[in-house]
Amino acid sequence: MSEFRQNLATKEWVILSADRGKRPSDFIKDNPRRQPVPPYKDDCPFCKGNEHLTADPTLVYSEEGQWKVRVVPNKYAALQPDQDTRRACVGSFLTAHGFGIAEVVIEHPRHNLTLARMEIDDVATVLRAYRDRQQAISRNPDVNLVTIFRNHGPRAGTSLAHPHSQIIATPIVPPHVRNPWEQAVLYYDEHGHCVYCDMMREEIAQKVRIITETDRFVAYCPFAARSPFEARLYPKRHMPSFLSMQDDELVEMAGILRDLLARLYTCLDDPDYNFIIRSAAIGDEDVRYLHWYMVVIPKVSIPAGFEMGSGIYINSVAPEDSAACLRETKIECPCRGTK
Repeated sequence: MSEFRQNLATKEWVILSADRGKRPSDFIKDNPRRQPVPPYKDDCPFCKGNEHLTADPTLVYSEEGQWKVRVVPNKYAALQPDQDTRRACVGSFLTAHGFGIAEVVIEHPRHNLTLARMEIDDVATVLRAYRDRQQAISRNPDVNLVTIFRNHGPRAGTSLAHPHSQIIATPIVPPHVRNPWEQAVLYYDEHGHCVYCDMMREEIAQKVRIITETDRFVAYCPFAARSPFEARLYPKRHMPSFLSMQDDELVEMAGILRDLLARLYTCLDDPDYNFIIRSAAIGDEDVRYLHWYMVVIPKVSIPAGFEMGSGIYINSVAPEDSAACLRETKIECPCRGTK
């Protein structure tokens, strides 16, 4: 039987369809088989030895004279840092020049080593690069929002196989981002505490959608997941902004993030996915009603006309079933054996 469910934080509705019998293999067979990727490609601008093919880095983390993570300006950025931020009217319409900062985080020298297969220290270095670049970019007085995201695979929007993620800073906080925060303010005004903290605690109490958990982080498939195997990673400590992360917290987050991505990698045969860090806008780093988190969305379903027309997503797999599949998946990875 189908069921409506509401996201406590955003008030958005989703539909869980009656078809709850799908297994990971049902999604795997619909995905194109990923071709083997070599550890190095001579024409890849992100591979070790090809550093001259990118712009000068804004950040480099090295060890024993070899770089581990490089952050470089995006050569094909849609936004440019030298543009004006002032709005202008074109009749009744509003416009502005394309100001923004766009960077690429090259996550590892090896061309074929994704986050799900990296050592924890390497994942932690990537997360540290996210935080440190977000901090530096946030000092720009024209920037109001910094978005950190990763596109893995063609269906997720990437064109380069080399492991990388992106940081884009804009002067605009769009309604897609702002509207849930307004709901969070209303919830705080009514209840006196953070809706995201409450939602996370309820997921931990109910247990059925938890994938994996540590002392300071939890990963779960949310009650009102919009698509199969959608997952959230939350810090248990109230933190509106990813900027508040301490180095030891980044290491612990690296472990649970790699664990989550490795479960998806094994359970769904290395699916294409997007992940996004939802962090407070600049100036809201200390508010009591926001809580940063990461959302991971495997590209195993495609929104159709009803979703686009109504804004109500149809999820063909109950999040309880998605979480159970991921929780029960035995992780196999050369860097750490079987878990």
